Amino acid sequence: MTTTPHFTFPEYLTPAIIEHAVDAALTEDLGGSLDATADITANLIPESYAATATLITRDDMVLCGRAWVERTFLRLDASITLDWNFTDRDAVPKQSTIVTLHGNARAILTAERTALNFLQTLSATATETRRCVDLLGDSKTTLLDTRKTLPLHRLAQKYAVLCGGGANHRIGLYDAFLIKENHIMACGGIGKAIEAARTQAPGKPIEVEVESIDELQQALNAGVDIVMLDNFPLHLIHQAVEITAGRCKLEVSGNITSEELQVLSLAGVDYISSGALTKHVRAIDLSLRLAFN
Repeated sequence: MTTTPHFTFPEYLTPAIIEHAVDAALTEDLGGSLDATADITANLIPESYAATATLITRDDMVLCGRAWVERTFLRLDASITLDWNFTDRDAVPKQSTIVTLHGNARAILTAERTALNFLQTLSATATETRRCVDLLGDSKTTLLDTRKTLPLHRLAQKYAVLCGGGANHRIGLYDAFLIKENHIMACGGIGKAIEAARTQAPGKPIEVEVESIDELQQALNAGVDIVMLDNFPLHLIHQAVEITAGRCKLEVSGNITSEELQVLSLAGVDYISSGALTKHVRAIDLSLRLAFN
């Protein structure tokens, strides 16, 4: 394989997690095992045949998913070589050859769809994130993801957001508080919810979702770290920025369009979170061409 470095993995994404995801996907495709001979169509090709394959993108894209692709092919045949022309986080023009593979034809074809499924999905998230980050321009506003991810693929998709130039919100339910309407109601108010959170897990970031300027003031009085302004109209966002005056971070969320991204980037909020980065993406169009040696 080429030695072009990957975009640095975040701490939460270990090689073991990638290996587990790939093995599970291959097992799904091979009927419950990692036995490549279960691919009855690939078995039509003589076992000794070698091939060269080129993976081409039909779309402009931001690449994400090299490690998943490598693990998929090498899991079925460790002798396959992959020569990459791009690394994660690179902008790749359409019609470009992303990687060239050399090795056993059966193994390449058996691994093909699983590898492309990872690459087309993760690159789609990275590509959409890059588009949105570009819309924010040079503003101080950071684009965040959410927990609205494909089940069992959250860490991979959050990595894809990083590759696109965005940032991660909390990874799950364990690493930060996000206190919403139902939590507030059950705790008896915003102040009491924040007080309970601070007592229960000292040092964990505390964020509260508010629906009015009055609730914002309550959160500020309680010393919250971050306030999420849920579906606030623009004039109230400006008012919230003025009232907050840097006492905590402000996040905007709620069905935000591309046009609104540019407007909100000028409003002075610290964060914009978007579930669309991971749940509304359109897969990148990829094609694998095979030539027998």
